Amino acid sequence: MIKAGRCCLGIILDMNCLPQSFYLGEVTGVARALLGKRLVRQVDGRRISGIICETEAYRGEDDLACHAHSGKTRRNEVMYGLPGRAYVYFTYGMHWCLNTVCGEEGYPAAVLIRAILPEEGLEWIAARRAGVEPANWCNGPAKLTKALGVDGGLNGADLMDANSPLFIEEGYIIEQAQISTSPRVGIQSAPEPWRSMPWRFTCSCRAGA
Repeated sequence: MIKAGRCCLGIILDMNCLPQSFYLGEVTGVARALLGKRLVRQVDGRRISGIICETEAYRGEDDLACHAHSGKTRRNEVMYGLPGRAYVYFTYGMHWCLNTVCGEEGYPAAVLIRAILPEEGLEWIAARRAGVEPANWCNGPAKLTKALGVDGGLNGADLMDANSPLFIEEGYIIEQAQISTSPRVGIQSAPEPWRSMPWRFTCSCRAGA
């Protein structure tokens, strides 16, 4: 049996979808709170999932590292919509990235899901990530979308509905001592103070164990 890793996170919560009230919070708080939650992809009645272990927050038009810093466009319009929806965008002409929309409708904020620790559907993930070591299956935003089969067709998906092809549910309780913060990745073109904002959140999951 394929074994991708394990979480050393303790108590498992009920497997209920996160409600809209969860996503209505301030985006950096949501980014922190998403650590330990379970991202679920459903394909032909099968669950493929992983525990969220790295996130980044992007907050409004004032955040010059955020896609919304130049205002509403066709690409980012989902960010201005209902909280609890997936914002999936294409980047570098080759990769998809998955975000969760946060905050009040009309305010563009989102959390980029940067990494997950696979739990379910490992054989399915292994087939999509052939030739890649299990520890590297989902340890990056483009890697996890490839592993889970997430693309632009899921832009706007309802992450609060267990019947959706993509949703987020409760997972593990994360203690604050297990969470570290650092500047966001890949935003070197953004000016200060945005480039150095400690809005990347990581929890101490162990991969490859």
